[in-house]
Amino acid sequence: MRAVRIGAQIAPQHSSWAGIRDAVLRMEDLGVDVIFNWDHFFPLTGDLEGTHYESWMMLAAIAEQTERVEFGPLVNCTMFRNADLQADMARTIDHISAKNGVGRFILGTGSGWFERDFVEYGYPWGTPGERLDQLAVDLPRIRARWEKLNPAPTRRIPILIGGGGERKTLRIVAEQADIWHSFAPPEVYAQKLGVLDAWCAEVGRDRGEIELCSGLGPRGQGSVEEAYLDEQHALGITLFEAAVMGPEFDDAPVRALLAWRRSRGLEAS
Repeated sequence: MRAVRIGAQIAPQHSSWAGIRDAVLRMEDLGVDVIFNWDHFFPLTGDLEGTHYESWMMLAAIAEQTERVEFGPLVNCTMFRNADLQADMARTIDHISAKNGVGRFILGTGSGWFERDFVEYGYPWGTPGERLDQLAVDLPRIRARWEKLNPAPTRRIPILIGGGGERKTLRIVAEQADIWHSFAPPEVYAQKLGVLDAWCAEVGRDRGEIELCSGLGPRGQGSVEEAYLDEQHALGITLFEAAVMGPEFDDAPVRALLAWRRSRGLEAS
């Protein structure tokens, strides 16, 4: 049986910073393996003018305040920052998080989808295809910059790519990703895995090198029903995450994932 990792996506909205900080520490204490946030400039749910914080500054704080968990954005928008700067920021956070000499940062990334972020902050919106083309250009630049930085990253920083577009996104996953995330339900996820297999064959990549990830999203995606999770795990998904939303940061979905993992004996040995 494939061991499972559990993640919590802590939304940087509708809370004070103290509330977010406490939620991060509580998730680590509960036993999650990965903590995510998201890279947006405005709330995605509830009061769209409510409180909100910037992703990368929050990630640097998570690097310092946690001891064990891996963490990263779900997902960074590559259009918001120069690729070489993204590499340097990721490398720096990697070092901040290295409690035992090895960093814990995951570079979750994508092309962006929330038009308000782009328009209000002055980034070109363009088309989905144009944004994905930029992601395809940026990821090799990021890896190349990691090779040049002094000091180098403490480890090979994992790249997570979010999205399920079959013509472009999944090709980029095949070429560049260590982890692939999609909120697609099992039947759709299975179909997209077939597409990813084809892209991996075309680019000469072993699809087994890519960790599969899914979860319970902030806008109602996914489920923590045991049968649903069993079906996802049967597809090969080994990283499950649940959104934890302020101001209460109700951890019930995360506890459900942890309980399901225990009940199936899927903890890492």
